[in-house]
Amino acid sequence: MTARRCVHPPRDARGWGSAVLVAMAVRCAAQGWIPLEYAPAPPDNPLKGLVPYGGQARGFPHSLEFRYFALNEIMTGPDQFDWSPIDRFLEDAASRGCQGIFRIWVEYPGRPSGVPRHLLEAGLPITVWSNATEHGRRPMWTPDYRDPRLRAAITNTIAALGRRYDHDPRVAFLTAGFLGHWGEWHTHPRSDLWAPKEVQLEVMGAFEAAFRRVPVLLRYPAGPDDPRYAPNHDRPFGYHDDSFAWATLDTGRRGDEWFFMTRMRRAGPRALERWRTHPIGGEIRPEVWVKIWDDPPGTPPGQDYLKCVAQTHATWLMDSSIARPLTPEQRARAIEGARRLGYELYVSRAAISAGSDGCLNIAIAVRNRGVAPWYADWAVELAVFGTGIEPLAVWRPPWRILGIQPDEPVEREFRFRTSEPPPAGARFIALRVPNPMPGGRPLRFANREQDRDRPGWLTLPRPPPRGP
Repeated sequence: MTARRCVHPPRDARGWGSAVLVAMAVRCAAQGWIPLEYAPAPPDNPLKGLVPYGGQARGFPHSLEFRYFALNEIMTGPDQFDWSPIDRFLEDAASRGCQGIFRIWVEYPGRPSGVPRHLLEAGLPITVWSNATEHGRRPMWTPDYRDPRLRAAITNTIAALGRRYDHDPRVAFLTAGFLGHWGEWHTHPRSDLWAPKEVQLEVMGAFEAAFRRVPVLLRYPAGPDDPRYAPNHDRPFGYHDDSFAWATLDTGRRGDEWFFMTRMRRAGPRALERWRTHPIGGEIRPEVWVKIWDDPPGTPPGQDYLKCVAQTHATWLMDSSIARPLTPEQRARAIEGARRLGYELYVSRAAISAGSDGCLNIAIAVRNRGVAPWYADWAVELAVFGTGIEPLAVWRPPWRILGIQPDEPVEREFRFRTSEPPPAGARFIALRVPNPMPGGRPLRFANREQDRDRPGWLTLPRPPPRGP
């Protein structure tokens, strides 16, 4: 399979750009693979890391931002929507090179109801009560999730969201939302007000039909025998742990059955292995924001942050601690904590050789040194550079780097033959994975050669000089 040639400058009569690249290709053909040097990937690589609320933590390296929206902010009638609040959030985040995550709620502790006006005027039942929290008693407005009018409003909104945002590169992930406090799929301690399983199934079915590109994450893993939650262990969703590093790891204690990994194990092996194909996200629990980056950290016993990352294979975490003043030592630990999330793709070796027709054979080997795969199907580009900033030629090989697992025993090899020889003036070859969102951060590899010669590009190795 040949790639589309994106840039087509003139070539010299030999079909080779320069003696430098000719000699390079010939030596590579003789020597085969050449190793590349590892270096930690940046903490603000796309689609991973620590996530502030929109507009916060501008001095901390991040590539994702989060925001909540009330259903009545965007739903103005049974089939009428105002997308401007979401679009403003996405545009603002994109202006900083960040992609967005958002969630829609209908009840939020301490805030007025998020139920749309037309449903309130139609007499949708609302239970008004108060809930004791660490911040005092908060008023609650819990709608009747069994009501068919609310159910239709939720599924109609999900379908409309998918039509508008599933192919929008500004949107990175969604958390399912809609049901329960904060859209977090519980009404604790009033379990009598919780949405029944048939409603949960409707919401999951609506998301499954509406979103094919943007990953959707559910709050609670559930297997076929879960007493409160409809089974989701075999559905195409990720999960998000919103009590991360507080109630994440299994303790074996009575009363901790709701902890994230405890629920994962009870949901079964399909849920436990979900991270291999669908991302795990969440939020660092607010109680540890002020102390999670201390040494030692202030997480509860048995809930060490790095152990939680390793067991959950988390890719991103909301964290308002990075919007607070941090000491240099805390900041360094937070940056390392962000870097340890998700994927870390390392090109360990490369080989370039020239055929008799002057076309190049290019091969790379990739290893994932992170805790989770790269989940996006972004295009890969190879380019030939001369002395200028812009590439002389660009090819798109049919390489798909999504899904490379961190525990693969053998490096993944990719090979490509260019459809044409390199153009005149060629000096080196580079690799990149551009972000489809204009202005978005490109994926950067965990290599010393990343960004060495051109921003966003990984320079492939030149062979050592020929001996005497």
